[in-house]
This record gives sequence, structure tokens and C-alpha cells, in this order.
Amino acid sequence: MNEWIFNNPILAALLGTMFTWGVTALGSSLVFPFKNVPKKVFNGMLGFSAGVMIAASFWSLLNPGIGLAEELQVNYAQGTFQYILFTPWLQAVLGFLSGGLFILLIDKYLPHEHIESHHKEGLPSSWRRSVLLVLAITLHNIPEGLAVGVAFGYAASAFGTSTAASAAIGGAVALGIGIGLQNFPEGAAVSIPLRREGMSRRRAFAIGQFSGMVEPIAGVIGAFLAISMRQILPFSLCFAAGAMIYVVVEELIPESQMLKTTKIATIGAMIGFSVMMMLDVALG
Repeated sequence: MNEWIFNNPILAALLGTMFTWGVTALGSSLVFPFKNVPKKVFNGMLGFSAGVMIAASFWSLLNPGIGLAEELQVNYAQGTFQYILFTPWLQAVLGFLSGGLFILLIDKYLPHEHIESHHKEGLPSSWRRSVLLVLAITLHNIPEGLAVGVAFGYAASAFGTSTAASAAIGGAVALGIGIGLQNFPEGAAVSIPLRREGMSRRRAFAIGQFSGMVEPIAGVIGAFLAISMRQILPFSLCFAAGAMIYVVVEELIPESQMLKTTKIATIGAMIGFSVMMMLDVALG
């Protein structure tokens, strides 16, 4: 398996993000047996997603990104520009903030609507609510797909030593599984509200699963950039982490706290964090 991923990192990223897209579709399929989901359950699922993404940002992205920056830094003489550039904390801060800035700009200009609050953001638009909901979830899925792709690209670059390769590949697989798990409620978050408003089950399902289509695209782009320019890998890993944390703080946590009773969402976040941490430590 290690050699296959090393030789086919882009294909591995594509398959990994196709899995996460498939779980989005599985979540959207809840629209067939259910017309509605209790808000407490829904908020718990959003909290779970937030917990997974927070844990993935550190265990699967920031931590290996800092480690790789340390590895690259030793290749340069002290005092050179490259040596300073690959200072681990500098790579982490620049990448993390750039990822957040990237999503902030998309959030500012891309028309979309928040799931529970119905608050519209981005440039003014006359698009239908279904389109705005899809764009909101698509905004979540860009950094998720990018993160999985970059993780598989990093795994290919780390193949030089068996220990590093096994850890990197395990981390990439764990990230794909974790992102897939948290995509389940995201798919339901689009399709069920549309069904609740009177849309047919088939159409609500189609729109819900369509929101995950961007992940394979972002995943392939992330893997291609990671294997093409290894020196930007530390930045790329931290960039993906910053993008995901921005989505968590901007969207998932506020949306999960819409009810007066917030404990269910908080417990969901704790469980999501624990599941992702367990996957990453066990597989990575």
C-alpha cells in the first residue's frame, strides 16, 4: 500500500476525496426516510463536525507541517534566507493565517446562506436559497478536499524513510476517514432543510450530494501542488489547517449554538475531536 500511494499520490488523493464525497451523499440520503431532524440532533452533528476539523487541523496538518519545516531547515546553512524562511514557527504562522485569509475572501465575495440562521453573506445575489445553501457547504468542502490532497502529497514526499512514510500515509488515510465522517452531517444539513421547505426528496438529495463535488477537485489540486513543489509543503499543510479552523469558527460553532441548550453541540464537538485524534494517533 505504501508503494502504491508513493507512486500514485494524485490518484490516492482522488480516491480519498471521492470517499468523502460519497459520505456527503450518504448524509444527504437521510432525506428519503426523514423529512426533518430534531434541531438538538442536528446541532450535535454540527458540533461533531467542528470537533473533527479542529483535531484534524492539528494532528494531520499543523503538526506534520511544522515537522517537515524542521526537516527542510537543516538542509540550509544557518543564517541564509532559506534557513530563516523554513523556521518552523514562521511557516506555521504564515500558512495558517494565509489559509484563514483565503476562506475569508471567498466568504466575503461568494454569495451563500448559513444553514440554521439563514443569514446571507457575500455579494448581493438573487439566487435561490437552495443554491446559496449548496455554496455554503461548498465553502466548507474546499479546505477539506485541499487538506486531504495535500496530506497524500506529503505522504508521497515522505517515502524516503519507512518510518516517516508509514506515519504520513497513516495520517493521510486517517484524515480522509475523519473528513468523511464529518461530511455525513453536512450532507444532511443541506438536503433535509430543503425537504422541510417542500422540495422533493430526489431533488433535495441531488442538491445535497452535489455540494461535496468540489472535494475531489480540491484534493487533486492539493496533491499536485504538494508533489510538484515539495518546498511549499509545510506552508500548504498549515494553509489547509488555517482554512479549516476559519470554517469551524465562522460557521460550524455558531450554527451549532443556535439553541439555548448548547451542551449537545459541545458534547458532539468533544466526541468528534476524540474520534479524529484516535484515528490519527492509531493510524499515523
